[in-house]
Amino acid sequence: MTHASTSAFPVASGGHQLPGVLHLPAGDGPHPAVLLLHGFPGWERNFDLAHAFKRAGYATLVFHYRGSWGAAGTWSWSNVLEDAATAVQVLRKDPRIDPARIAVVGHSMGGFAALRTVAADPTIPVVASIAGFDFGAAATAPNPDQYVEPFDSDLLPLQGTSGRALVDEMVAHGPEWRLAPLAPKLADRHVLLIAADRDAAAPHEQHHVPLVAAYQNAEHHLFPTDHALSDHREQLAEAVLAFLKPRL
Repeated sequence: MTHASTSAFPVASGGHQLPGVLHLPAGDGPHPAVLLLHGFPGWERNFDLAHAFKRAGYATLVFHYRGSWGAAGTWSWSNVLEDAATAVQVLRKDPRIDPARIAVVGHSMGGFAALRTVAADPTIPVVASIAGFDFGAAATAPNPDQYVEPFDSDLLPLQGTSGRALVDEMVAHGPEWRLAPLAPKLADRHVLLIAADRDAAAPHEQHHVPLVAAYQNAEHHLFPTDHALSDHREQLAEAVLAFLKPRL
């Protein structure tokens, strides 16, 4: 029997090799897989979830988007979306992965990218957003310039951008990036929405409640914790795995 392993797994996207780590479960496979997307800028990379998923039998890929954490290229929201979609295709081509059983799970900005990636690819059956940040809602709310300073304060592991540039890109896409209108494209998929009631980065009233209303078939949870679900990590892993197991 093949033993569990954790190894480098680069993702070729946008002309660059992006650093990734593939967590493979024990067994010969092909395995169901989870693409696990971190947020902006990626202080919480959710490797605890990756190992929990691996123990439960899921291959799990965590990678860095262009321009982040030493990855080549330039950081932008659009590049994040392109890199996430490309990572799905890279996973599908690996012979150790069952291409019909792939889920996309994302935290914060990664939740936004997960929902948009799955909405654009009807072959992905399962998606989960954890404390997701709705860039379309932020862009169309009063005073989107309020995000310039917070974005600027998180640029240390990123390259090629600024808070001003990120807000301008967000506003340029405006309503196009709102997540609630994706409901028809996700109606036949399995959707999990998790939020935190002490979330200062993506307040659940703005970023979660409208999606619960729009995605009528989604499973949803609101945990009494912060944006990183800092004191609910075990409960978070249990909730996501309970959702994945009967569906993937």
